[in-house]
Amino acid sequence: MNADAPKPLSISPLPGPRVPVAKSNRAQIILFTILTLILSAAIVWSGRAWLRNSETLVFAVGDQSGPEAKFAARLATVLKNNSSRLRLKIAPNPDNAKALAQFDRRDASLAVLRTAAKVPPRARAIAILEHDVVLVLSPGGKKIKSLPELKKKKIAVVGEGENTVNFVRSALEISDSPDAAQRVQQAPPNTPFDKLFASGFAAVVVIEHASKIIKDKTYEQYARRSGGFTLNAIDEAKALARKYPSISEETVSTGMLSSSPAIPDDDVDTIGLEWLLVAQSQMSTTTAAELARIVYENKSELALEDGFASKIEPAATDKDAFIVAHPGAAQYINDDTKSFMDRYSDMMYLGAAALSVIGSIFAAIYAKITRIAPEKASELAARILDIGERVEHCTCADHLDELQDELEAILRGAVVGLQDGTVSSDGLDTFKLGYELVRDEIALRRDHLKRHPPAQEDNVVVVKAASG
Repeated sequence: MNADAPKPLSISPLPGPRVPVAKSNRAQIILFTILTLILSAAIVWSGRAWLRNSETLVFAVGDQSGPEAKFAARLATVLKNNSSRLRLKIAPNPDNAKALAQFDRRDASLAVLRTAAKVPPRARAIAILEHDVVLVLSPGGKKIKSLPELKKKKIAVVGEGENTVNFVRSALEISDSPDAAQRVQQAPPNTPFDKLFASGFAAVVVIEHASKIIKDKTYEQYARRSGGFTLNAIDEAKALARKYPSISEETVSTGMLSSSPAIPDDDVDTIGLEWLLVAQSQMSTTTAAELARIVYENKSELALEDGFASKIEPAATDKDAFIVAHPGAAQYINDDTKSFMDRYSDMMYLGAAALSVIGSIFAAIYAKITRIAPEKASELAARILDIGERVEHCTCADHLDELQDELEAILRGAVVGLQDGTVSSDGLDTFKLGYELVRDEIALRRDHLKRHPPAQEDNVVVVKAASG
């Protein structure tokens, strides 16, 4: 007798669930943050580089041992120490006349000139660095009462260069005299005043830096000698300054030459010249204003050991000044310089608007390309309904348990996703309704299976009898 073994009831597998795509923004958020920091750093660096973009100014100077070259070197150091965007390139020349010629050819941005020199037409004043004072000296007790009286005397000029003699002849208006060359002569260097007086000169005209005169003890030593000297006033100083714009009115204050004895014993009027720091007229207002600010705010660092530039003064801002102040320097002197906000406010507003638009575009690009969008709760509801469709195919409690676990897993994922941002609340009501619907379906199906368990197929044993 043959018998077939009983076969268990075959249960068709349930349709598999759709595999959800894991969506996490953590890596994208980190990437977005890094890119944003890099972009911000690049913008800040570019802005700083633009604002601090250095500009090199060529400073034409005369002899390297002269005050112009020494002042230029001091200014270059001050600019560097103040972290200014301005830099100096010092261009030495044999003398100051050659330096001014270089400036006149526009081969230099800056120069120092004395108002007695030929002034380049494009020179604009930045600051008054020094005053030269004209001292009219005569032997002790021999006062020179007037300018006409001085013109008749033999004069020794103490100063640097032939231009000094020409200036004296021009200022005293004796250049047209036939014997001017004999009566107005350049004194040999370092010749004592008493020797000049003894050699026949009735007057000695000294043209010297005011700062140097104050420090020079030679005048006090001469004053203490027998006879001494007399300092004479130029009463016509105001008239000469009006007639010759290059000449300035000056005052020799009490005791300036000697404190004991006091020379002069009262303020004395005289004439003089000015040493100016000048710039090219085409120099930008911003550059000239910054240069003026550096010069005026660092006077002590710019002063030379011999006193040159020890009392830097603002350039004359009047339109009728002998050398017109540069507009940038005038703005600083008159406190009309624009602040950073005043100068760049319009640009900043336009830049902010442009950055807002650009930022929105980049944010959209980041969100579209690098950042995974959060999954909507309504999309999870579709997965729940998919579970609901499979409930009716369940024929045993094990299948229902699997679906129940899957349903609860979706619920847990939704709760966690709502917390970390990987799931949005869009369609949350639909999700809740779907969850409750499928949960109830599972419960109803479970009850149904308990009441109506699936029928088992009878095992049929076929017995074949063989007759013998």
